[in-house]
Amino acid sequence: MNLLPDEPNNLSLTRFESMLKTNSILFFDADQFEEIIHHYLEIGKISLAKKATKLGLEQHPTSTNLKLFQVEMFIFENELDTADALLEELYQIEQSNEEIYIQKANILSRRDDHEGAIKLLETALEITLDKADVLSLLGMEYLFLEDFENAKNSFMRCLESDDTDYSALYNIIYCFECLEENEEAIEYLNVFLNKNPYCEVAWHQIGKQYCIVEKYKKALAAFDFAIISDDRFVGAYLEKGKVLEKLNRFEEAIESYTITLGIDDPTSFALLRIGKCYEKKGNSELSLQYFTKCVEEDPLLDKGWIAITDYYYKRKDFEKALYFIDRAISIDSENVHYWKRYAKINKRLQWFEEAEAGFRKTIELGNYELETWLTRADILTKLGEYEAAINNLTQANEFYPECAEIEFRLAGLYYVTAEMHSGAFHLKNALDIEPEFFMIIEELFPMILSSKSVKEIVKNHKKTTL
Repeated sequence: MNLLPDEPNNLSLTRFESMLKTNSILFFDADQFEEIIHHYLEIGKISLAKKATKLGLEQHPTSTNLKLFQVEMFIFENELDTADALLEELYQIEQSNEEIYIQKANILSRRDDHEGAIKLLETALEITLDKADVLSLLGMEYLFLEDFENAKNSFMRCLESDDTDYSALYNIIYCFECLEENEEAIEYLNVFLNKNPYCEVAWHQIGKQYCIVEKYKKALAAFDFAIISDDRFVGAYLEKGKVLEKLNRFEEAIESYTITLGIDDPTSFALLRIGKCYEKKGNSELSLQYFTKCVEEDPLLDKGWIAITDYYYKRKDFEKALYFIDRAISIDSENVHYWKRYAKINKRLQWFEEAEAGFRKTIELGNYELETWLTRADILTKLGEYEAAINNLTQANEFYPECAEIEFRLAGLYYVTAEMHSGAFHLKNALDIEPEFFMIIEELFPMILSSKSVKEIVKNHKKTTL
């Protein structure tokens, strides 16, 4: 029961809060305390819930339900042993109280004993009158074990008990997706919709499943039904817009996204997608306006900053592109996508030291793409930082063994640094892997082509491949 102080029948809550303010002692029956505690838990005021539980037990020390609320507080504060001991006492008194089994299961779940929690919840299921809640908890335990089949079945049974439990519906679809059973999910949702034809959540979910299997016309119809069921369902308009984009119906997509701006506060996602649609329509001025609105609405959305940066990069306005990516980095300096663009832009501007720093940062942040290693090596070579280039490529070799592009570069660098033995070793490796990439030596290290060692290795390789 959700109590509101301004409702006439909720005087108990008003009296309780008045008692706290005046430090007076007023009497409440156990049921009233339960309602007060439940209200505070519902709105997240845990400290007030604890006070109500303490005062309730002072006035009703034998109340099992109040003691169970106390157990809930102990579990919330991770005092699991204390909660367990109190539950054991309650179990000796009331072995048929399902809440005792539920809270014991909660403790086992916190201790990662999900199999044990499932056994207790199955016991609770046998004695409870509210099966939906227990089935939902069972489903969650199976999810912890990544047992998606049993989780799905538990949530299905939960939804059969309460067809308005949309969290169960979402979890069922999540299980179908984890099992890669999209067609089965569609079949299940169609059956559900036959019984609940105005369930906007189910229409929304079946639309998303149709998108996954690329049945876009059916997806559009589903999202339209979701909107008919609830014309303020922002998620349905957004998903409809995404499908219309896939079908290159950009004007209609813009219309769908724009509707969401009038229903609720503008979302950065909708603003970004409108900008993308205008970009695809060739209206660069409007696309930039919406990209700008997107980052103003949510400066943490990296796709917004990337869209603006790419806008200027495509137009070869590299200095403006750099300005915006610098702003993005100042907000989130650990975003690898920002640093990749920072490096590429500086390279185009021929600011090689800054470009090298950018590529180095992308690697530090876990971007191990071959292109990143190779481009950084080429920039270091251009800067005359041969040892750093060798170290960079040696690291790259761990991720990309037997890569001719790495081997030819290492060969060139070792020859340039007069390490002839290592140079010869890598040159032979490179020629064995992919001789066509010898152009790397010609382009990056033409000064070693006259080397007797290089000529001899190339000549011998040609002889052995004839």
